[in-house]
Amino acid sequence: MRLLVATTNVGKAREIHAELLTAGVTGLELLTLRDFSGIPDVVEDQPTFGGNAMKKARHYAAHCNVLSLADDSGLCVDALNGAPGIHSARYAGEPCDDAANNRKLLDALKAVPAEKRTAHFVCALALALPDQPLVVLSDYVAGGIAYQPRGENGFGYDPLFVLPERGVTTAELSMEEKSRVSHRGKAVRRLAQWLLENPINDS
Repeated sequence: MRLLVATTNVGKAREIHAELLTAGVTGLELLTLRDFSGIPDVVEDQPTFGGNAMKKARHYAAHCNVLSLADDSGLCVDALNGAPGIHSARYAGEPCDDAANNRKLLDALKAVPAEKRTAHFVCALALALPDQPLVVLSDYVAGGIAYQPRGENGFGYDPLFVLPERGVTTAELSMEEKSRVSHRGKAVRRLAQWLLENPINDS
């Protein structure tokens, strides 16, 4: 079965594919947006992670004529009233720049004490066929925001997101360790279970 993971972020696609395989979803021919050209961009104008994920999944499924999986993920910081939220990827403006986003977040929290630097990562996954939306699944992980980046793994806000029970950032974990506890890992395991219970014929 061909599955388009609708991202150009190789790290994200690799995490998703590894988790699906671990959960027993085999026989996938994994594609990413790097395998296609000339696809128009999606305007992510929905007010929720789930809404944006499904809009992207339906868009890429229709344009690429293949089963498509899209995610919308973000960091919600309590002291910032849930920001950056659905704007996480472009928090510091266009083009998307992880380092700039992290700098802006640290600046916004520079006067916030440790006990109020709580946050959570959210991941919504949407699956669609070219002519049919299938499912939206989501999950989250709670943590806090460090005072400076730590770790070389991961991407996005991983160097700043601290898992309080471990005392490490998600960028200090291996891909396998991160997947076990992350918002995306949890959501992908939900998706894997759904796929195992709902076989799809994409021919």
